[in-house]
Amino acid sequence: MQVVENEALLSQVDRILRSEPFHSSEVLRRLLRFLADKSISGQANDLKEYAIAIDGLGKPTSYDPRHNSAVRIQVGRLRQRLAEYYRTDGKDDTFLIDLPKGRFQLTCELRKARPELLPESSLPSPEIAARPDLAVRRRLIPLTWLVVTMAATLAVYLFLAHEPKISAGSMASSWGWNADLENIWQPFMDSKKPIIVAIEDPLFVEMNSTPGIYYRDRSLNEWKDVAKSPPISALRKSVNNASIQPSRYYTAYGEVDVAFLLGRLLGPRVQNLSIIKTSQLSWQQLNDNNVVFAGVQNLFFDQQVHGMPLDPQLIPNVQGVLNVHPQPGENAAYLDHYSTAPTEEGVAYALVSHLPGPLRGTEVESFTSNRSAGYVGAVQWFTDPGMARMLVQKLSGTSGKMPRYYQVLLQVKFTDDVPTQTTYVLSHELH
Repeated sequence: MQVVENEALLSQVDRILRSEPFHSSEVLRRLLRFLADKSISGQANDLKEYAIAIDGLGKPTSYDPRHNSAVRIQVGRLRQRLAEYYRTDGKDDTFLIDLPKGRFQLTCELRKARPELLPESSLPSPEIAARPDLAVRRRLIPLTWLVVTMAATLAVYLFLAHEPKISAGSMASSWGWNADLENIWQPFMDSKKPIIVAIEDPLFVEMNSTPGIYYRDRSLNEWKDVAKSPPISALRKSVNNASIQPSRYYTAYGEVDVAFLLGRLLGPRVQNLSIIKTSQLSWQQLNDNNVVFAGVQNLFFDQQVHGMPLDPQLIPNVQGVLNVHPQPGENAAYLDHYSTAPTEEGVAYALVSHLPGPLRGTEVESFTSNRSAGYVGAVQWFTDPGMARMLVQKLSGTSGKMPRYYQVLLQVKFTDDVPTQTTYVLSHELH
């Protein structure tokens, strides 16, 4: 794609500002106009958070970026709103405006003609799991819709496997495939085994009452533990001792995000890619297939990883990640610290483990964290060419050779359960 002149950028920005996705947010309108002006003048690359807060968002001069993340939050929302615009009002626009991650310089490029994929109406809309009498978990969708949506995503990318890729600003990073990504995912690419993407489907307790109640306790992941749970007993008494049954119908919205990222990366490059609920993943499947898992830590480690040929050196628990054999300069534990109400923000640690299957004939890669923002941030790193370069350098160390099996610990800062900053902490080679 060829880069267009500044006049085209301003014209396209004006078009975006008049659109429906931006109509309801004066803050994002002001921020987009400010960044456009700075991009035209050539000052965008020198912008600091403080200047954006004061001049772009109208914050008071007392604003301190060390203690206030308003700029990072609004910039993240601007990227999301631009993506929404190009999915809706701007789906036929000639020019693409983008704000690459890690930068404040807007890009404006010609849109390359592309084939029509699937009509939007053909994809089912996700339903939010909400019960008026009991708040159980936010941002949940029926797992059946996840499977259908993921299947559609994989079909599209398999169809486009040999088509020229569209590159626009940061979209080139998301779609790209370079030597570093090849290095990370080489064991999966070389293997003739099918790849299964295993998606978390946490256990809910369904109470047969009117209206219906679905209850989720993160410490209850097996049905045998439900009967011994005091909170379950108390809740049943409050609804006339309603009968209960297991339900795995809902999953977190973060799983949709990681399923899309993994499908986009792997779909065009492997012949046999499928999705499965983690509760249905058997040891036989781990032995016969390469598996990529994303979800809450204990759902995979407690039920699948123990008993593997290699013992992990980093072990997740409900408070963070434990370091079994700390090396010099490392902590024995890395603990999460975040709030869940009224805002969901803080820090969660994400653990990425590359292990052999039960008989060492398959590959198992797991992305786990206590928060969905954690494993979403980890998958973003392992599917992004820029971040892949850093990972390869860290994992290769002085030998310059990628280890076959390893664990990587990442720190993920998040706001509104959306990753805002992901940082490498440490890695261990497994023998």
